[in-house]
Amino acid sequence: MMTVHEVSKLAGVSIRTLQYYDKIGLLHPTGYTDAGYRLYDDADLERLQHILLFRELEFPLKDIRAIINSPDFDRSKALEQQIEMLQLKKEHIENLMSFALGIKMLGVKHMDFKAFDRSKLDEYSRRAKELYGNTPEYKEMQEKTKNRTEKEDRLLADRFMLIFKEAGEMRNSDPASPEAQDIVKRIQAFITENLYTCTNKILRGLGKMYSGGGDFTKNIDGYGGEGTAEFVDKAIEIYCDKAE
Repeated sequence: MMTVHEVSKLAGVSIRTLQYYDKIGLLHPTGYTDAGYRLYDDADLERLQHILLFRELEFPLKDIRAIINSPDFDRSKALEQQIEMLQLKKEHIENLMSFALGIKMLGVKHMDFKAFDRSKLDEYSRRAKELYGNTPEYKEMQEKTKNRTEKEDRLLADRFMLIFKEAGEMRNSDPASPEAQDIVKRIQAFITENLYTCTNKILRGLGKMYSGGGDFTKNIDGYGGEGTAEFVDKAIEIYCDKAE
C-alpha cells in the first residue's frame, strides 16, 4: 500500500490531482490511514497508469472515466491501443520537429504545413473511443450524462452507493429474501433512470463485475462492509434466474 504522497512522487502527479480524481470517481483509493490519508494498492496504480496514458493522448477526463468504467473495458486491449496511439503521436511530434528545423534552415519561405496534420492520430483516437461507445447503452449513457455537472455526478454516485450500504446491512442474510431482491430492483432501476437501460443480461454482468475484485469490489465493500459486493452479485443472480 502506498500513501497519496508516495503515489504523487512515483507518478509525477500532484496530490491535488489525485484528490480530484477521487472526487470525480475516476480513481478511488483502496483505503485510508487512521489519520485520513489516502492509500493505494497495485490495482489502483494500474488504473492510474491507464488514466495518465489517456491523458497524454489528450482524452478529456469525462471520456476517460466513461471508458475505464465501461463494462466492456479490456485493460490489455486498451494498452495495445494506447501504444499504437502513442506511436502515432511520436510520429506527429517528429514531423513537427522536422518542420521547425526546416524553418530554421530555410526561413519563413518553407511553407509545407503537412507536419501539422493530426488526421491519423485524431481518427485513431475517435475509433478507440467508439470501441467502447458502439453499444446502445453507452450512447444512451452519454446522452443522459452530457449536461450533468460534476457536482450532480457526485451526488448521484453518493445516492447509488447508499443502496449498497443498505445491502451491506443484510449481507449475512439470504440473498433470495424479499429485502435483498428489492435491493436488486432498486439497483436496476437507478441505473436505468440515470445511466442506461439496464436489462437483466446487463445486470447479471454488472453483478460479476461488482464481485470480481478491483475498484468495483473495493468501493462497494467500502460502503457496505466486506462481502457486500459478493452478496449483491448472488442476489442479482437469483433475481435474473427468476426472471428467465
